[in-house]
Amino acid sequence: MSEAILARPRQTRQKRAWPESWVAAAFVAPAALVILLVVVVPLGRALWMSLFNIQLTRPGNEPFVGLGNYIDQLTSGDFWGATGRALYFTGVSTTLELSLGMGLALLMDQPLRFRWVLRTIIILPWALPTIVNALMWRWIDNAEYGALNALLTQTGVLHSYQPWLSNSDTAMWMVILADVWKITPLVAILMLAGLQSVDREIIEVARVDGAGAFQVFRFIVLPLITPVILILLVLRTMEAFKVFDIVWIMTNGGPANSTQTIAIYAYQTAYQGFDFGRGAALGYLIALVIMVLAAVYLRLLGRTGRT
Repeated sequence: MSEAILARPRQTRQKRAWPESWVAAAFVAPAALVILLVVVVPLGRALWMSLFNIQLTRPGNEPFVGLGNYIDQLTSGDFWGATGRALYFTGVSTTLELSLGMGLALLMDQPLRFRWVLRTIIILPWALPTIVNALMWRWIDNAEYGALNALLTQTGVLHSYQPWLSNSDTAMWMVILADVWKITPLVAILMLAGLQSVDREIIEVARVDGAGAFQVFRFIVLPLITPVILILLVLRTMEAFKVFDIVWIMTNGGPANSTQTIAIYAYQTAYQGFDFGRGAALGYLIALVIMVLAAVYLRLLGRTGRT
């Protein structure tokens, strides 16, 4: 009996493998938890706050108003004025950054002897922190000792110093100039990457067939890098529309609210006016506008990809 038992083959117990979906979920779970705590929970809290009249000057009195905060903002002239200024800043700064970035990218793509030095110098403005860049331009635009006034008066362009940041006609342009100076190098580097992905043989064939430099750029290079341009357009539009830091440091939204963008208006409503309910509603309205703009650009990008 014992010999028969010993003669039986020993059956080893095999461990049951976890399904691949469980393994994938285990790896994704930590990141999902972080996103839940950092993104989803604050968004849900802000949405809840936007449905109440929450003012720190009246603690304990938080009546439910539903969509009242949204209706108040959508019927407010201050809201539409700040939105218009944000769209103006977005349109002008993005157009200048893409145009200048394209020019710099074409320059850096040329077979220059020391083009690596040019690329290094061009990227320096973008490497500066935004706060440092804003403070630097605020000193440059200073009405009493600013370098811009000194340069323009010494060259005979102006006869007297101008208060660039205290004049409602020029303050927005000075902020746009500071933003363009910082962001254009980044746009140029990304466009340069797109230019270097273009097949050089196609360009050489076009030149052999008699195409000039402008024709090569218009009919060959530009269509091939259009997806890169549209992606930059999406990213810069979203960032420019909700611009806050550079404007706040340079002008605080003044003078006379001439540089008060929608993000600054939301900040002033929530943290200076102590109206967290309307401030939260403004945050969601800003996100809605950005989503609409992004959807339009992504639709254009999809059409470009199909063609």
